[in-house]
Amino acid sequence: MGVKDTAQTKAEPNNKLSDESVPSPKGKESSADQATSQEQDDSGASLDVIFEILKNSRRREVLHFLRERGEQVSLGELAEHVAAIENETTTDALTSSERKRVYVGLYQCHLPKMDDIGVVDFNQDRGHITLTEKADDFEKYLNRTEGEAEGRQWYQYYAAVTVLGAMVLAASVAFSLPGSIVLGLFSLVVGVAGACSVYHWSVEREELDSE
Repeated sequence: MGVKDTAQTKAEPNNKLSDESVPSPKGKESSADQATSQEQDDSGASLDVIFEILKNSRRREVLHFLRERGEQVSLGELAEHVAAIENETTTDALTSSERKRVYVGLYQCHLPKMDDIGVVDFNQDRGHITLTEKADDFEKYLNRTEGEAEGRQWYQYYAAVTVLGAMVLAASVAFSLPGSIVLGLFSLVVGVAGACSVYHWSVEREELDSE
């Protein structure tokens, strides 16, 4: 009996250790919950991140080029491609200043930003850029952003304002409207034209600042 009691006494600490080791999966579950929470936070901010990247035309061209090539590209050839599009010319006709301006902008600003959010893998030391799997999340929004940019034709707005002004002038002559009414209508036309100009300027300024 004494031997059995001694054996049981020696076995008890092992049982306790075994019982204490059971909660360890809860720790794993906690880590998994944290990872899930992090993923949810990332997904919650994903739209903001996507539109922040795609609002800039230069970054959109980067995604286009990488998607078309489907392989690792050098910073030099990427900069030449983007510069040629921005200057509406060919890579052979680019000047050194045009190349350098885009190269520096990509190296210092755009590619590090895109690398931080994981849409590209940018090796600054070697100057290599690769599109990541996360770029698939940008696909449908990329097409939508381009459609909106193409649809924003400023000349249409100004043409509409011009037509409106012509209509006011024709109406004032045809109906012999009082001077006060004509002045008020022309003031309205000028106000609309001014609003369009200010909005146009603000949009272009934002695009330049983001570059």
